[in-house]
Amino acid sequence: MAGMSIRSARGRATGVAGIASLNSRPRRAATSVRVQRQVTRTKARPQEVATVAEVVEAVEEAAPVVEAEPVASTQVNTIATVAAVDPVAAANIQVAMDTAWVLFCGFLVIGMNAGFACLEAGFCRAKNCVNILAKNLVVFPIAVATYYVFGFGLMFGDGTPFVGTSGFALTGPADNAVQAVVEGVKYTGVFSSMADTAIPIAAKIFFQGAFAGTTASIVSGAVAERIKFGSFLLFSFLLIATIYGVTGHWIWGGGWLAQMGFEDFAGCTAVHSLGGWAALTGAKILGPRIGKYGADAKEMPAHSLPLGTIGCFILWIGWFGFNPGSTLAVDAPAISHIAMTTNLGACAGALGATITELIQKKGHDIDLGMIINGLLAGLVGVTASCPFISNTSSMIVGLVAGLLIGPISSFVDEKLKIDDPVGAIGVHLGGGIIGTLAVGLFSEGPGALYAEGPAKGLLLGGGASQLITQCIGIVTVGATALVVTSALWYLVKAICGLRVTVEEETKGLDTSEHGQVAYVAAQ
Repeated sequence: MAGMSIRSARGRATGVAGIASLNSRPRRAATSVRVQRQVTRTKARPQEVATVAEVVEAVEEAAPVVEAEPVASTQVNTIATVAAVDPVAAANIQVAMDTAWVLFCGFLVIGMNAGFACLEAGFCRAKNCVNILAKNLVVFPIAVATYYVFGFGLMFGDGTPFVGTSGFALTGPADNAVQAVVEGVKYTGVFSSMADTAIPIAAKIFFQGAFAGTTASIVSGAVAERIKFGSFLLFSFLLIATIYGVTGHWIWGGGWLAQMGFEDFAGCTAVHSLGGWAALTGAKILGPRIGKYGADAKEMPAHSLPLGTIGCFILWIGWFGFNPGSTLAVDAPAISHIAMTTNLGACAGALGATITELIQKKGHDIDLGMIINGLLAGLVGVTASCPFISNTSSMIVGLVAGLLIGPISSFVDEKLKIDDPVGAIGVHLGGGIIGTLAVGLFSEGPGALYAEGPAKGLLLGGGASQLITQCIGIVTVGATALVVTSALWYLVKAICGLRVTVEEETKGLDTSEHGQVAYVAAQ
């Protein structure tokens, strides 16, 4: 960023020749790095600091004019050197960097919707492709708009340990978190749980809204090929307007689970398990596709594994916004470590699923779809613990998630007789539970990786306290999700029905609900 010019809080132009490497900073927790770094910058600000112009003027007046050959400066102009002259300017550089990082990661998370659409469409039959693409397209704007009006206030607004009661549609006092951190003024907004994060409130809700869209998209695959288009959209609205914000408040908004020490860094429970529970109850209440079970059961193969594989790669890339972006700040060691554990978890998940397929199928009929879901389960599996566990532990977690994706999916399909066309329940609910438990099993404990966060995991000699807390979170969120999402599905059923007619399902939802086809030549 050579030659970059920024504008300080006092309105002066400050030249910045470059930004130093952050490697000299000690590694600290992704959950606490925002507070520690921002507070350090604020406390470093002296009471009275002469302006750059004042210093230059004084030197010019006092020093004699001396002709000399120009000498190249060996002083690297970094945030640290700027801070020595004007700490507020340096802090504003960091705010700009943090904001750009969070927005960029939000863009990646939004891009995951393309991955969900391609994966679900590819894994289902061609006659329902348009319907699936339409669901995945429209559900995101519904989720984001609903989250802006209701969800963000429920999740992060000040209120009780059980629910946020303020900040709906960003009403209330203007949020001054940036000024509170940078300038040390009193925080006067209504989102105290995020007051230590020095980025604009618009960036916070933009990023968190992308997560809300992901939660709703998870449900789509499990109810594919037989749900009414409008009914799915209504359920998605109700999901984000109610339970998503409430359980998120427990975990991320300073609620009772957070106060207990429950840790879910990027959403194993808050996003993936909740979406998985909603998918489970929806698929059960909706019932299986015609011909899925019984004497006349028939195969319902994926119509485009290439499309499904492309969707997998898009989701894999998007996860690097999902997990590293949850630092909500540019912290090089934390981001690098999270990116590494995320990637290793994905790789191990794919290998685990491949191993399971090789053993079960004896080297024949290896299911590509199961390998894809194993990779995704590995990604989900490290989502809660990615800043807290070592690289080796992330591979173990991903491997376990990948090894178990086949048995979990088979249990849901063959034992519970719940029809999940894309395997969303195994990936997101199964992987979410595994990932939440991993925090209590593999966390390194405060020290080298992070300063504040979960206690050392049971398998690393840290005792069972963190694992017990994680189990409490899994059970309480799971039980609440089962009850509330079931009620929401039955409410939608009472209002407008859930399922298309037998004739419409047999014909395909593309023509019966949209009057279109995905593949004109084939038609």
